[in-house]
Amino acid sequence: MNLLKPNRLRVGDAVAIVSPSWGGPGLYPPVFDLGLRTLRDDFGLRIVEYPTARADADWLERNPQARAEDINRAFADPTVQAVIASIGGDDSIRLLPYLDMPVILDHPKVLMGYSDTTTLLAYLNQRGMVTFNGPSVMAGFAQARHLPDTFVQHVRDIVMDPSPTYEYRPFPAWANHYKRWNTPGYDGETAPLAPNAEGWRWLQGSRRGEGRLFGGCLSVLDIMKGTRFWPEPDSAFWDGRILFLETSEDKPGVEQVARTLRNYGMQGVFERLAGLLIGRARDYTPEEKEQLYIRVVQVVAEEFESAELPIIANLDFGHTDPQFVLPLGILAEIDCDARTFRLLEPAVL
Repeated sequence: MNLLKPNRLRVGDAVAIVSPSWGGPGLYPPVFDLGLRTLRDDFGLRIVEYPTARADADWLERNPQARAEDINRAFADPTVQAVIASIGGDDSIRLLPYLDMPVILDHPKVLMGYSDTTTLLAYLNQRGMVTFNGPSVMAGFAQARHLPDTFVQHVRDIVMDPSPTYEYRPFPAWANHYKRWNTPGYDGETAPLAPNAEGWRWLQGSRRGEGRLFGGCLSVLDIMKGTRFWPEPDSAFWDGRILFLETSEDKPGVEQVARTLRNYGMQGVFERLAGLLIGRARDYTPEEKEQLYIRVVQVVAEEFESAELPIIANLDFGHTDPQFVLPLGILAEIDCDARTFRLLEPAVL
């Protein structure tokens, strides 16, 4: 399958804003507007709000086909160069049957979001298109002015100014959550930033792993399993992949994460991967994080005899901020000796 890369974004490009899941913009318009301001002022992009962007949340829930049609129209529109999700949610899998795949795959564009947007990113990537697990308008871009300066530059480096290779590095500080969006005068404030003193945790592995990125929100990927939108168990899809997984704001317990990992093991995934990445777990105490690391190794190394598989945990992606942009389908490398994680090719043309 040929890899379908979108064109890089440039200042002045139009970006379509859609709501493929929850109707957050209609409920918290000031937060939505903060995210749009970042896209305009910090990235120089032109905003095109599609009908679902600010639609009523209850109406959106009843109309998954309308949400999908916005995505179809955005990919068909030659004046639009990117599609960014307003926010996540919990039912975007209902859109997948309504996607116009010939139109989308004939016009690859930067598609970005995370959390529930994982369904779109993962399915389109299986069909050959590079997609981007990264910030959404209301969760990530709206808070950009309160995050380390390296966040905006990082996003530019991935989708606007790509280089032949790109090495990920921990952000200097991070926030576990945001202040309440209904706080009077909310201006994108996060919880107090904490120094990223711990950095990444290298759990196991002594080799160099090279493979194509795939993954997203752990609980959302679980929703896709067993459907026609999930890789066939006997397919070659998992061969040489670097799988990345992150927990959501629902804070699944350590044992729930272990059971999910056990499912991947029973699919025969771990023995075929080139690496496993675990995002920084939101709302976990330091003690819970340590227990999580122990259980990840127990499941992967002991239960499924994959002790040589490189595993890095506590990486800067998922439901804490700032977060990396991880391009699904792009060739990446984990070097356990050098303790580096990098892309081996640009994600955009």
